[in-house]
Amino acid sequence: MKKVLLAMLALGVLTACNNSNKQIKTEENMQKLELTQEWDKTFPQSEKVNHQKVTFETQYGLTLAADLYTPKNAEGKLAAIAVSGPFGAVKEQCSGLYAQTMAERGFVTLAFDPSYTGESSGEPRRTASPDINTEDFMAAVDFLSKLENVDAEKIGIIGICGWGGIALNAAAADTRIKATLASTMYDMSRVSGNGYFDSEDKEESRHAAREALSKQRLADPKAMAGGVMDSVPAEAPQFLKDYHDYYKTERGFHARSGNSGDGWRVIGTLGYANARFLYYINEIRSAVMVMHGEKAHSRYFGEAAYKYMVEGKTEGYNFVGKPNPVPENKQLLIIPGASHCDLYDGGKGNYIPWDKVEAFFTQYLK
Repeated sequence: MKKVLLAMLALGVLTACNNSNKQIKTEENMQKLELTQEWDKTFPQSEKVNHQKVTFETQYGLTLAADLYTPKNAEGKLAAIAVSGPFGAVKEQCSGLYAQTMAERGFVTLAFDPSYTGESSGEPRRTASPDINTEDFMAAVDFLSKLENVDAEKIGIIGICGWGGIALNAAAADTRIKATLASTMYDMSRVSGNGYFDSEDKEESRHAAREALSKQRLADPKAMAGGVMDSVPAEAPQFLKDYHDYYKTERGFHARSGNSGDGWRVIGTLGYANARFLYYINEIRSAVMVMHGEKAHSRYFGEAAYKYMVEGKTEGYNFVGKPNPVPENKQLLIIPGASHCDLYDGGKGNYIPWDKVEAFFTQYLK
C-alpha cells in the first residue's frame, strides 16, 4: 500500500512539473458566452446593490454564467456567498433572489447557472453529474476568492432544493467553504436511486430503471422529460401543485429553466442514481445550517442529512460513519407552516427567515 501511495505522489509531482510548461488558461481564452444584459429575473431589481453579469471557468473546462451582486457603498474586503439551485432552475429564479437579498445585507454574492444549464456552457444541454455539479460550487469559490473586494477566508455557499445536497457535498470536499446553507434540500442521489420516500429502494426497481436508461442512450440520448406539467390534475399530490404554482406562473416562470419548460435530459441524472455522494458529510468541520419547511414533502431529505452529518448514521442511509468532530456548529432549522416551494421565494407567508440566515453567515464568516 505504501508503495502505491508513493507512486501516486510521484505521478502527481511529475504531472505538475509537466503542466508548468503549458499555457495556463486565463479569462481571455475562456469560452465566450452570449449573456442576456437586460434584467430578466423573476424578482424586482434592488436599488441597494450593484449587479454585474460575469463568467468563470470550472476545472472541467466549462464556462459558467453568473450574476454578481455587491452592496452599494461597501468598503474593504467583504464576506462572500455563492448560490445555486434548485435542480433544473436558473439564476434568474430563486437563487438570484437569495443572492440579491444577502447582498442587501452586506455580502458579496454570486448566483450562477450550473454546467449545461441556463446561460452556462456544456453540451448536451441539461446534463447532470455529481462530480461536475460539485465542481461548479468549488469553481464559484475560486472566482470569489480572486475578487479584490472579497476576503478569501470568509466564503460560504447556499444550495437550494437539489443544490442543497450538492452544497453539502461541496462543503465536505472544499475546506475553503466556511459556512453552508442547505435550503429545502433534496438528496439527489437518494431520490434518483431510491425513488420518493425510498419507495423503490430495491434491486429489482433499480435494475428496471437502469435497463430503460441504457436503451435510451441508443434510442435518443438527448431526449428531454420531467418538466413541470402545464396543468395539474385535482387529485395530484400537493407538492406537484406547489411546483406548478412556482415554475408555471408569473411567480417563477423563466424560459431558460428546465423545470419551467421541457425538463431534463432523460439520461442526464444517471450518475446520481448510481452514487451516494453525501458519504463524507459527517466529516464537515465548517458550519452548516439545514433549513426546511415543516410541511415540505422533501423534509425527510434534510432531516436525514442533518442527522447523518452530526451522528454518522440515520434512517435511509446504508452506510455508517463516525459522529461529526465539530457538531456544535451544525443546526437544523424547521420553518413552521412552510412547504417545499415556500423556501424558494418566501411564498405567501414570507417564510424565508432572512434575519436568521444573515445571522448564521455573519457568525461563521467573521
